[in-house]
Amino acid sequence: MSQASVKPILLVMAAGLGSRYGGLKQMEPVGPDGETILEYSLFDARRAGFEHAVIIIKREMEADFRRLLGDKAARHMDIQYAYQDLRNLPEGFAPPDGRKKPWGTGHAVLCAAPLLTAPFCAVNADDYYGGTAFRLCYDHLLRLRDDGDFAMVGYLLKNTLSGTGHVARGVCSVDENGCLTGIVERTHIIPSMDGPLMTEDLQTYRRLSPDTVISMNMWGFPRAITRRLREAFPAFLNNAAASPLTAEFFLPTVVDDLLKAGEARVTVHITPDSWHGITYREDKPPVRSHFARMAKEGKYPRPLMV
Repeated sequence: MSQASVKPILLVMAAGLGSRYGGLKQMEPVGPDGETILEYSLFDARRAGFEHAVIIIKREMEADFRRLLGDKAARHMDIQYAYQDLRNLPEGFAPPDGRKKPWGTGHAVLCAAPLLTAPFCAVNADDYYGGTAFRLCYDHLLRLRDDGDFAMVGYLLKNTLSGTGHVARGVCSVDENGCLTGIVERTHIIPSMDGPLMTEDLQTYRRLSPDTVISMNMWGFPRAITRRLREAFPAFLNNAAASPLTAEFFLPTVVDDLLKAGEARVTVHITPDSWHGITYREDKPPVRSHFARMAKEGKYPRPLMV
C-alpha cells in the first residue's frame, strides 16, 4: 500500500457554484503573485504533514483546475480529482427536473469515497483556514481511536464575519471536555455595532456572543464516515421532495444526527486564526490586502509554490 493511502488525506470540496458571489470563487486570484485561496490551503496542508489531496469538482471544471494548479502543487502533493455529479445517487433515485445545484457537502464526500483510502480532513476550497487549523486536524487524524472518533476545527465567530454581507455558519455547542454537543446551521449572520446578529426571518434579530464557537466546515474523519453518509443519504432524498431544487445534504447535519444518537464524539480544536474568504465580490480587496501583508511579514514565500 502506498504511503499516501495510509497517511491522512486532505479532501477539498470545490464543486459549489458560488451563487452569492456570482462566479467560481475557487478561481479568484488573491495572493500577491496571483495565488488562489485553494493554493494557500494546499500549501498550509503540506506544511502540516498532508501529502495526498483529493479535490472534488464538477467534471466540466477539471481543465480549469489543472490549468490553475498546473505542476506547481503536484511537485509538493499527490493530487487526485473526484467528480460531484447530480446523477450519482442511490439506486431508485434520480435528480429532479431543473436541479442544477450540487447536493451539498455530504454528497461531495460520498462522490469522493472511492479515493478516501485513509482518515481524512475535509475543507472548502474557497475558505482560508490558516496553518494552525491544518496542524490541529492532521495531528488528531494521526491518533484516531475508533470509527466514532471525529474532529472539528472551531473558530470564534468574531474571526469569521464578512464586512460586506451576511454569512452562513454552523453554530456549535461545546461541553467542558472540549467535545461538540450540537451544531445548528445558521444561514444569516451579520456584524453590527453591538456584535454579531443572526436572523431566520429577516425581521427578528438575536445577538450572538463574538466568542461563539462556529464551524467553518473543517472536519477530521475516519474512513467509516462514508458508510454513515451512505446510510443517511436515501432518507435525505426522500425528505428533499418538499424542496427538490435547493435541498442540500449537509455534512454537519449528519454529524449532529450521529452525536444525538450517541454514535460519534467530536473533539473541537479551537484555532485563534481568522477566517478569510470571498463570499461577495466586495470581499476581494480586503482579502488581497490580507495575503499581501502575510507575504510581506514572511509568513508565506513569494511566489507561494515553485
